[in-house]
Amino acid sequence: MAAKSNLKNMVLCLFGTCLFCSAILGGVYALTKEPIDQTNAKILQDAIGTVLLRNADNSGIKEGTEIVLDSLGSPKALQVTIEDKVYEYYTQVADGQPVAYAIKSTVTGFGGPLTLMVGISADRTLVLNTSVLSHSETPGLGAKCTSDEKFMSQWNGLELSKTKLEVQKPVKDGIDAITASTITSKAYTLAVSNALVAFDQIKNEVLTTPSESQTENLASDGEESNNNVEQEVENE
Repeated sequence: MAAKSNLKNMVLCLFGTCLFCSAILGGVYALTKEPIDQTNAKILQDAIGTVLLRNADNSGIKEGTEIVLDSLGSPKALQVTIEDKVYEYYTQVADGQPVAYAIKSTVTGFGGPLTLMVGISADRTLVLNTSVLSHSETPGLGAKCTSDEKFMSQWNGLELSKTKLEVQKPVKDGIDAITASTITSKAYTLAVSNALVAFDQIKNEVLTTPSESQTENLASDGEESNNNVEQEVENE
C-alpha cells in the first residue's frame, strides 16, 4: 500500500531546504562583500585618477593639484540632480580652486547599463578623458569600448570647440564609432554629453552656493556686527 502524502512533512521539508540555502547564500555574501567593495573602490579611484588632469609623462595626477578627499581619505563624492537623475562627481583642485571634475554618467547601451567616468576641465574646453566603470555590452563588439584604442584615444583631450559629440560616418568633426558597434558608440557619446550637462549644473551651483570659507566669513561678519551693536547699547 502506497504511503499517504503528509502535507505537514512536505512543508517542513521545503522550509528546511529554503532555510539551508538561505544560510549558504548569506554566508557567501558575507565572505565576498568586503573583497567586492574593495575591488569596486579601487576601480572607482583608478577611473577618477585616469580622467583628471595628469602629468605630461602620465605618472599621476598633475603636480600641484589634488583630488578633494573625504574624512576617510577617499575621493569625496558630491552629487547633482538633473530631472530626478543623480550624477556623482569628484573635484580636482589647485590652490583651493577647481581645475577639473570627474563625473559619473550612466546610460543604456546595447546590452544594458553603461557607466562612464568623464573628466572635464573646469573651463569646459576639454573632455580630459573617459573611463568605463561597468558595462553589459556584447563581447567582441560593444565590449571593445574598453579596449579599442582608436575609439578610446579620441576622448583623451577632446577639444569641445572643434568636435561635435555625435557619431559620424564618415567622420568630419564628430566621433568615430567602434566597428560594428554603432549603438554602443552612440550610448558612450551620450554618456559624455550627459556628463557635460551635469557639469553645467555643477558650475551653476558652485556660483550660487557660498563656499565654506565664504560661509565662515559671513558668520564672522555677523558676529562682529552683533558685538558692535551690543557695544553701542552699553555706551548709551
